[in-house]
Amino acid sequence: MQIIVVDKRLSRARTLTFSPRMFALAIAGLAVAVVFSVIGLYVVTFRVAAELELPYIRNLASLVMRDELERNEQFVRDNISVMARRLGEMQAQLMRLDALGERVAKLAGIGPEEFNFRDLPGRGGIEPVDARPLSMTELNEQVERVAKGVESRADYLDVVESELLSAQVRAALLPQNTPVPSGFVGSGFGSRLDPFSGQMAMHAGLDFAAPTGTPILAAAGGVVSAAEYNPAFGHMAVIDHGNGLQTLYAHASKLDVRAGEIVRKGQQIARVGSTGRSTGAHLHFEVHVNGAPQNPARFLGRQKADSPLAELSPRRR
Repeated sequence: MQIIVVDKRLSRARTLTFSPRMFALAIAGLAVAVVFSVIGLYVVTFRVAAELELPYIRNLASLVMRDELERNEQFVRDNISVMARRLGEMQAQLMRLDALGERVAKLAGIGPEEFNFRDLPGRGGIEPVDARPLSMTELNEQVERVAKGVESRADYLDVVESELLSAQVRAALLPQNTPVPSGFVGSGFGSRLDPFSGQMAMHAGLDFAAPTGTPILAAAGGVVSAAEYNPAFGHMAVIDHGNGLQTLYAHASKLDVRAGEIVRKGQQIARVGSTGRSTGAHLHFEVHVNGAPQNPARFLGRQKADSPLAELSPRRR
């Protein structure tokens, strides 16, 4: 590009030659000068306006700050609403967790004085030196972490409660109750002299000596599989407790249950008598596992010291 300069003060015309690169640099320099001029003009204008405290500048600044405050307040309100909903869910979960914990504690045999779910545990420690306030993001993360922890603990306690209930059901089906409320063990389990023949013979149960008419109680819950008269056992009842476990009650004077009836632990099923092959009023009690007779003292071992089975129960070390 060439530019011809003509002036009366010049003796002759001058020609200025610009290459494309020089022209581009000139345009760029002009643009930079314009930008800096505009920035300088704005700085001078705002500085003068601030010194003169022009109303419209103050209003403009107030509008900008108000918009920013409104955006911050809306952000806080939105987060508070979300946290309030989560807090409500956590409160409901904690109420359920308290009730569930109390049920599990009862099932586990823990007294309310040992562990109170209604009171917060004591906490403490030295004063932290690097403490700082939580940000909204950190607070949300803490709330979510606690909520997940509450849900997982509730699920865990549900499983524990189910297991404890199952254990209670299994315990209710084990013959652990003494079948007579009073009396003494007249004959134990194992080989003995038969009272009729005088010969050594296997005695497959325990004989509880008690007056005629003494209530006979179910040692565990179950279904009555037999309630009938037997030449050897006299009036007898058999209770099926499931899993191959059965108990037999013999020589009763009267039966109070019928075959097919469901009985609970401790329910009266008969009365002591001396029917069948018997020398006197007593209860003959047997425990069978898959048809094989077992020593009832092993099942009735959890007795008090004054129980009729105290001397026959295995001692725990």
